[in-house]
Amino acid sequence: MQKLSVVIITLNEEKKLGACLASLQGVADEIVVVDSFSTDKTEEISREYGARFVQHPFTGYIDQKNFAMAQAGNDHVLSLDADEVLSPELRKSILEVKENWTHDGYSLNRLTNYCGAWVRHCGWYPDVKLRMADRRTASWTGIKIHEKMEMKAGEAVRHLKGDLLHFSYDSIQGHLHQINHFTDLTSHELYIQGRKAGILKIVLSLPVRFCRDYFLKLGILDGYTGFLICSLSAWATMLKYAKLKALWDQHKSPIR
Repeated sequence: MQKLSVVIITLNEEKKLGACLASLQGVADEIVVVDSFSTDKTEEISREYGARFVQHPFTGYIDQKNFAMAQAGNDHVLSLDADEVLSPELRKSILEVKENWTHDGYSLNRLTNYCGAWVRHCGWYPDVKLRMADRRTASWTGIKIHEKMEMKAGEAVRHLKGDLLHFSYDSIQGHLHQINHFTDLTSHELYIQGRKAGILKIVLSLPVRFCRDYFLKLGILDGYTGFLICSLSAWATMLKYAKLKALWDQHKSPIR
């Protein structure tokens, strides 16, 4: 049987980390929690579940996740966030792979729980993620908050059965706070790339994004939750471009 290390990055995750770690019992041969100096009970919870706890300064999601993979004692690694839990079917799929590891990487579907409701549309599902791989053939890449695990060219990937359960936002307030934070990051990223947003793009981005997610991606089928998600996603898109325009109005030329 192939030994599997599970790596998780954390910062003040005492509310959700326990469920994540509990779902890994009997699946992970090693759990490594890489923490960016939490002030809550994250360390205590990690050690209760037998995880190796490593503290490391946070310089970005990509750097932190690559550092976490490097800390694993095994080359075969599953990378999770603290608010993610293995479903029973996904647990079974991973155990089968451990018995017969045939591919370089393995992708899976992520199913998100939003304020207590499971979201199966809105462009939020199946939300395919590559999360399990031989670290010698994979690494985390991307920009800012849009990090992703990628395989080297030509490496084989297989899709696993079962969902990774993602317990995202507990409240609308939490979602709004995250929108404000993420749009700060993404607007700055677009700015240093030299991208611009005029008034027309800002005005149209909201209805275009809402119609795409609510009607074309069937957010309407998720009821009130779908309406809420599509509305806030549309607002986030408009806010991103408005912040981008504000950066250009303030600085006139890209800053680093």
